[in-house]
Amino acid sequence: MKIYNNILETIGNTPLVKLNKLTKEVKGTVLAKVETTNPGNSVKDRMALKMIEDAEKAGLIKPGGTVIEGTSGNTGMGLALACIIKGYKLICVLNDKQSKEKMDILRAVGAEVVVCPTAVDPSDPRSYYSVSKRLAAETPNSWYVNQYDNLSNRQAHYDQTGPEIWEQTEGKITHFVVGVGTGGTISGVGKYLKEKNPNIKIWGIDTYGSVFKKYKETGIFDENEIYPYITEGIGEDILPANVDFDIIDLFEKVTDKDAAVYTRKLAREEGIFVGNSAGAAIKGILQLKEEIKEDDVVVVLFHDHGSRYVGKIFNDDWMRERGFLEEDIKTANDLIERHADLPLLTLFAEELVSHAVAKMRKFGISQIPVMKDGQFVGSLDENRVYQTLVESPELIDAPISSIMQAPLPMVKEKSTVDEISRLINKEVSAVLVQMENGSYNIITKHDIIASLG
Repeated sequence: MKIYNNILETIGNTPLVKLNKLTKEVKGTVLAKVETTNPGNSVKDRMALKMIEDAEKAGLIKPGGTVIEGTSGNTGMGLALACIIKGYKLICVLNDKQSKEKMDILRAVGAEVVVCPTAVDPSDPRSYYSVSKRLAAETPNSWYVNQYDNLSNRQAHYDQTGPEIWEQTEGKITHFVVGVGTGGTISGVGKYLKEKNPNIKIWGIDTYGSVFKKYKETGIFDENEIYPYITEGIGEDILPANVDFDIIDLFEKVTDKDAAVYTRKLAREEGIFVGNSAGAAIKGILQLKEEIKEDDVVVVLFHDHGSRYVGKIFNDDWMRERGFLEEDIKTANDLIERHADLPLLTLFAEELVSHAVAKMRKFGISQIPVMKDGQFVGSLDENRVYQTLVESPELIDAPISSIMQAPLPMVKEKSTVDEISRLINKEVSAVLVQMENGSYNIITKHDIIASLG
């Protein structure tokens, strides 16, 4: 019988798959190293096992001990599998931008999950770097993995991933492309490949809000480059020891929106259901396509599985809220689709200004049409209310008719976005939509902005 003694023995030997539709504009051949066939569904299984085995050899972790790590989720999963087989406890520290699926999966395999805020400095005691170190110091018989600076991370890919790619391409690879987070994958694979052929190009995919690209190009660690971003698993606000900048030929930045959009395209056009960083990597290749020649063989590594992003990247509402969903919005009817079933909120001219303030606060809206005798006779927005009450606080008990603005412009549900946009300006914050069934709806500046995302 051909069997494995445990799940850890199934790590590695992941497939290389040719991409066809998404890369048709690229002159060379683009091959995807799909790491989702690892037992933990990500490339991180490789280095997680290597780091624990090296720690055991060095006497850093004892039987029954606790492994502690700050992770974006995938390293945690790899560590969890190793801890299950080897009998260790595991505490994973994640930042709050990671998907709920990642947190739930870690809990499902027995890890304790601690969640920290994303938008804090790495040295802040609330950051997941600081919390991981504190927990390691406080927990008896524990070992802090530190995948960022633990060079066993890099060595795992030098020993395993790099040789696999070289063998699978029969040494014909000309470019290796991958999203960079801890730097272990790109540096370990890159070192192995360049030892085989120094002409192989190693390209790192970065994200806006990360320091890698500018540091590579200038040698300057610019804190102005650091700001919150959505793409998971790549980019950093620190310089991990695992990132070997001498191995990496260039970094290419990809926007959060493009990373998300191309992750979905991979699923729908190539049938490859992978995570957020894969979309970033493919978009990076497309941005650099002029650097790729007809005979080139480009290998791009896809880190993890799409199931970890079902509530985010593969959720239309999540994508739409961030302006990432590519929708062909053409008419008023398209713009109101998200709130078409909600009743239009209105005020009566005889009501008090205080009623308007209460309704705006309760429903979180900034403009309301005003009616009298079944007709739209005016409107009121938060700017008028604010200006009025600052100058004359006593008008809080005045009728709305005494301070209301002109009625909002009226459009039909088939009016184009261009027509609507011309009506909304500094003085006019919204338009009313007269529906074919006789009801009314409203389009605000927010609806227009969302459609342009």
